[in-house]
Amino acid sequence: MSKQHGILLITIILLLTACSTGGEIKGDNKEKKRDELVLSIKGEPSNGFDPTIGWGRYGSPLFQSTLFKRDNDLNIVNDLATGYEVSEDGKVWTVTLREDVTFSDGVKLTGEDVKFTFETALQKGSIVDFTNLAKVEVENSFTVKFTLKNPQSTFINSLVETGIVPMHVYSDKYAQHPIGSGPYEFVQWDKGQQLIVKANPNYYGDKPYFQQLTFLFLNEDATFAAAQAGQVDIAAIPATFTHNEVKGMRLEAIQSVDSRGIAFPYVKSGNFTEDGLPIGNDVTADPAIRKAINIAIDRQALIDGVLDGYGSKAYTSVDGLPWWNEETVFEDSNLSQAEQILADAGWIDSDHDGIVEKNGLKAQFSLYYPADDTIRQSLSIVVADMLKPLGISISVEGASWDKIEQKMYSNAVMMGWGSHNPQELYNVYSSIFAGVEYYNTGFYKNDVVDGYLEKALTSNDVEEALSYWKKAQWDGTTGISTDTPWAWLVNIDHVYLIKEDLDIGNQRVQPHGHGWPLTSNIEQWKWVKEE
Repeated sequence: MSKQHGILLITIILLLTACSTGGEIKGDNKEKKRDELVLSIKGEPSNGFDPTIGWGRYGSPLFQSTLFKRDNDLNIVNDLATGYEVSEDGKVWTVTLREDVTFSDGVKLTGEDVKFTFETALQKGSIVDFTNLAKVEVENSFTVKFTLKNPQSTFINSLVETGIVPMHVYSDKYAQHPIGSGPYEFVQWDKGQQLIVKANPNYYGDKPYFQQLTFLFLNEDATFAAAQAGQVDIAAIPATFTHNEVKGMRLEAIQSVDSRGIAFPYVKSGNFTEDGLPIGNDVTADPAIRKAINIAIDRQALIDGVLDGYGSKAYTSVDGLPWWNEETVFEDSNLSQAEQILADAGWIDSDHDGIVEKNGLKAQFSLYYPADDTIRQSLSIVVADMLKPLGISISVEGASWDKIEQKMYSNAVMMGWGSHNPQELYNVYSSIFAGVEYYNTGFYKNDVVDGYLEKALTSNDVEEALSYWKKAQWDGTTGISTDTPWAWLVNIDHVYLIKEDLDIGNQRVQPHGHGWPLTSNIEQWKWVKEE
């Protein structure tokens, strides 16, 4: 054992000893009760545990309940709500609530708390986007009416993703000491080290088996060392660590829509944002370049080589979700077809330097990735190597997000997306979001696609909305998939080491790697063998 590895183990053992809240300490080991779990699954929220500023949108908010939730098949089911109705014009959503719910401090949850939660989120204007919300009204203690400025079929996802906070105790300190009506209640948060929660005895739903959860905030190396030392029950690990077996733990890879892909500048250069940042790239604006890249890339090689086999091919950012169009799948790793596409469009290597050109323009551009992300770095480097035989030269550059923000409208960027909300399709591809933060960075625009996205967003019928989301991707004639504003590459499996006898239920397809999506079905967790 190396000196550094030994220090990591000692640190973990000391940390676990220090955070014991009821177990008996014997020497260097903590006698953990059978109904307690220790997890190291990343995802510490820098801003704390306040749903009005984004906590819980990528997994269970633990402390809070939501009006609705998704089951393991991603169907929307009731949680705090008993049902809802939408007006004919799609602007008024009326939600009825359970009458048997209290917060963990014993105070009854009513429509006033729901109203307060959504109004607070609207006022704070953080990553929780409620700009389409006109007003919230309480018709009676257990009926709430949401009025939207415009019809929005995806508003149901706001009711799924937003945990309800208690009006009677909410303050600017709430994120550090949350109170809610969820399955667990807050005990202790040592920032950068650990979070301890305990089962909420007032919880109205299925009572969780585990009475205490301790979340450790360790880096990847320390997490793996903790698993080897038997100090954690669940550990999130990178695929590169999967080659080493850990005694007493099984490896579980969970499918995700945690997608990685290349966002291309879709328009030619020459324009600038309001902040003076350049827009467009003359090379990637040529559809032949984008289509040839999409077809030439060997996605299975990326999965095998970069992800150690833990992933799946990505064709969109919504693969496998209810609003995915399966007709977007195509045959990749076809270099000869890619070469033909380029040749037909006039891209040839006239001076025999290994780079094709068209009208004096060389097929070369930069691809940026966040410098601290090893997976995106590896994907970028391997993709650049794959495209060299095609005559496309890509300069791979790692940078901070601050720098990438200056470059992303005029250069290709290795991005990541993936959520359980079809609103993301609208945000990433609608021309309305061109140049808005990290959404449509390439300034993609297709009037037909815009029309489908708008119809999907404003539809009152779920099935009708699904058909429009799918048509936006491909309607048999045009769509996002044939315009190729992106080259989607892979969906990353989320890999965990889990104690052999621990049953974590049927895990759903997980979203992009924020929060704790693993815990979305926490009430189903149990030991397979009882002592």
